[in-house]
Amino acid sequence: MTDRPMTTPARKVLLVDDDPHIRQLLAFAFGKAGMATIEAGDGEEALARITAEAPDLLVLDINMPRMDGLEVCRRLRGMDSAVPILFLSSRDDEIDRVLGIELGADDYVVKPFSPREVVARAGAILRRSAPQPITPPDAVSSHGGLRLDTASWQAFWQGQEVALTVTEFSLLAALFAAPQRIFSREALIDRLHGPGFAVTDRTIDSHIRNLRRKFAECGASDVIETRAGIGYRLGACGRG
Repeated sequence: MTDRPMTTPARKVLLVDDDPHIRQLLAFAFGKAGMATIEAGDGEEALARITAEAPDLLVLDINMPRMDGLEVCRRLRGMDSAVPILFLSSRDDEIDRVLGIELGADDYVVKPFSPREVVARAGAILRRSAPQPITPPDAVSSHGGLRLDTASWQAFWQGQEVALTVTEFSLLAALFAAPQRIFSREALIDRLHGPGFAVTDRTIDSHIRNLRRKFAECGASDVIETRAGIGYRLGACGRG
């Protein structure tokens, strides 16, 4: 008897949009990319499907009946759920996009969109959140009161875990890996998404605000330092 090779389960994406045509287009595009999809037509159904199906990522429309995407995101992050979220917005409105990021979304795409772009952005998020099969010896490292475990995607402040989204953790890890370097917003966008992704500077600023707020709630006020007109770098983290 020949052993069958082990296969990696397909990543599962929950498509949440009240327009069945959009869900159909996205399901076809994700299927071609080798990902499984499940669907929900509004926010309330989405929350139920998340509990039942445990998807790896949400593609979440902002404007929906019964419960909009912003409220879904707010409730998930209020429950400390770290499931990655990619927002779909029907308006090219920076206020909506920045609010979505500040609520804990990882990325956004504005309608009308190319299904290939949505899949590419979702794939980038999933690659950042993929589990590491081998834990490197330096997976856990510290800087002052800050400790990062890059194998388990966990951040700690003085021993207390700080719940971060995939994008927030990736951004902090980039700063952590080069603590003396000042990163421009453009450099951070390239680190998070790769060259060529259209992401505004305000998006990076929103992620930074989220990180500062979450660490401030744990008593940390100097995790990230701003250099006016240049960018950001890792702060002193309580080292004095």
